Amino acid sequence: MGTDDALDTTRLPRVVLDESEMADAVDDPEAAGAVWRLEPSDRELDANLIALPAGDGIAEHAGADVDVLIHVIAGSGTLRTAAGEIALTPGQIVHLPRRARRAILAGHEGLRYLSVHRRKETKPLMPAVPQ
Repeated sequence: MGTDDALDTTRLPRVVLDESEMADAVDDPEAAGAVWRLEPSDRELDANLIALPAGDGIAEHAGADVDVLIHVIAGSGTLRTAAGEIALTPGQIVHLPRRARRAILAGHEGLRYLSVHRRKETKPLMPAVPQ
C-alpha cells in the first residue's frame, strides 16, 4: 500500500469548532446542557461544551469508568469532591479521575466548560432483532 492509499483510508485532522462560533452559547445565560458536542459517531473521543445557568448544577455522582478533563471557558462555579471544594474559574483545566465522586454547581454568572474524555462504551437499550 502506497502513501496515497493510506491517506484515502485515514481520517485527516480538522478544525471541529472555533471558539468564536461558541460565543452565543457562552454568553447566553439561559443556555443549558450540552450546547455543542464532537461529531461524528465513529470517533474514540467525546467532547462536549456544557452550559449550566446560574445556580444550576450536576448532582453528586460517581463518574464513569473514564478519566475526564474539563476546561473552564466562562463563568464560575464549584466542584465538590470527596476531599473538599475546588473553585472553578475561566482558564482552569481540571482532571476528574475515573469513578471519582463529584458534583458541580454553577456560580452567579453560570458556568461553561469543555468536557473531554475517552468515549464511553454504551450498550444498546434493546437487543438487535435478527433479520
